[in-house]
Amino acid sequence: METKIFYSKEQLARFFGDYLTELTLQNDVVNIALSGGSTPEAIFDLLSQEYKDVIKWDRIKFFWGDERCVPPDNDESNYKMTKVHLFDHISVPSENIFRIRGELTPEEALADYRKVVDENLPKENGIPQFDVVVLGMGDDGHTASIFPHELSLWDSPEWCEIGTHPETGQKRITITGQVINNAREIVFLVTGREKAPKVDEILNRKGDYGVYPASKVDRSKSLWLLDQQATKG
Repeated sequence: METKIFYSKEQLARFFGDYLTELTLQNDVVNIALSGGSTPEAIFDLLSQEYKDVIKWDRIKFFWGDERCVPPDNDESNYKMTKVHLFDHISVPSENIFRIRGELTPEEALADYRKVVDENLPKENGIPQFDVVVLGMGDDGHTASIFPHELSLWDSPEWCEIGTHPETGQKRITITGQVINNAREIVFLVTGREKAPKVDEILNRKGDYGVYPASKVDRSKSLWLLDQQATKG
């Protein structure tokens, strides 16, 4: 596990931009699973400006680690956030975008995305393999859309599952632990003081850290990118 701490979201975003630039220079195809949230939004804003002509965007195939079961034009959609803050400002072929179809029923969206993942990713150990899975972490220690109250979803034999937000009951489609940990690299993007207590518990294996889904990520291939606020418990 590697941890890098940055002064600001902008500094973190530039590191991530350099990281993506290197990946696209070294590989003809990069399969990446994106996450939603405020941290990626800020990062996408910077990438769409400063890295618009630097990263070889046409070499990236974009997937999502999770998505809310809402239409793609809904403000809660991870796809819409990525479109508004990144895709609308860069040159990326439409055939390189593999969104989760949140406008369908949860069961239909799940079946569709399982098929998408199966048919468009290479397999390693019989499991679809992303080059990079980008993850965030909630204040409650959840990652992707696997929440502490549904920790068993992490170990599901399926590649994707339906998660349920513990407070709103909103349904979400999420990739599961075996797919996350089968990725070549896993990058956490975590910012903000409210994340600091869980960051401290998980990274330093304190207390009941094992009840948090984010603690289940393979440490041997994880890169945690944190701002200073996220390290001040």
